[in-house]
Amino acid sequence: MLPKKNRPMLANGDRVLKDAFKDVGKYIELPARRAFLQRSMTLGGLALLTGCSITDDESVEAALLTMSRFNDKVQGWLFDPKLLAPTYPESMMTRPFPFNAYYDEDEVREVDAAAFRLEVSGLVADKHAWTLDELHALPQVDQVTRHICVEGWSAIGKWGGVPFATFLRRVGADLGAKYVGFKCADDYYTSIDMATALHPQTQLTLSYDGQTLPPRYGFPMKLRMPTKLGYKNPKHIQAIFVTNNYPGGYWEDQGYNWFGGS
Repeated sequence: MLPKKNRPMLANGDRVLKDAFKDVGKYIELPARRAFLQRSMTLGGLALLTGCSITDDESVEAALLTMSRFNDKVQGWLFDPKLLAPTYPESMMTRPFPFNAYYDEDEVREVDAAAFRLEVSGLVADKHAWTLDELHALPQVDQVTRHICVEGWSAIGKWGGVPFATFLRRVGADLGAKYVGFKCADDYYTSIDMATALHPQTQLTLSYDGQTLPPRYGFPMKLRMPTKLGYKNPKHIQAIFVTNNYPGGYWEDQGYNWFGGS
């Protein structure tokens, strides 16, 4: 999640192939975006591939969307559900861990722990709403992993919580479904592919550095995925749903790459 005042220009430089045409055009002014796309299409023959006119704004947007969707598929093919992201000793943690959202820190949402219920819906057998006590009673694990932001910075933190695969199996989720979506108390929303949801490091995070997850990091819970860029890691989660219908996301619906692999 990214501050309004600091929209990204380029993704982190170590992205391979999947960032070739990723989101660059979305974050520059339209005339420059059109020129960028014209050059890209001329160099790569993309006008022929997309069937678009490079003099038409709607065609430009359609071409960018086509490239982004192709990029999603390539990242999905490349994703290895058994390959683990690097982990680090606690001595390498970034202190303080940066705050990051599409709003300023003084606008962080306050969630009432006692009244909180995690809604679960969609292709799941058990749709009961979970209290925080129930979630904390599930098996917990820690990970010290690197958060990589699309703005180009990264930070290492210690996150604790429930392996998301454990939670999905506990609620009887259809593990053959395509997507898992999230709705959040700060009006953020996003979605991920099922393969990433079942990755052993994908975590329903309830704590940071051994303490209850602070509001600035997403209380009462966030989804921590070291295999994804930061904007794919939703905070203040209120609802989870499993579906075969493409759910999109807050930034993804504005042109960001959906898969968002790091």
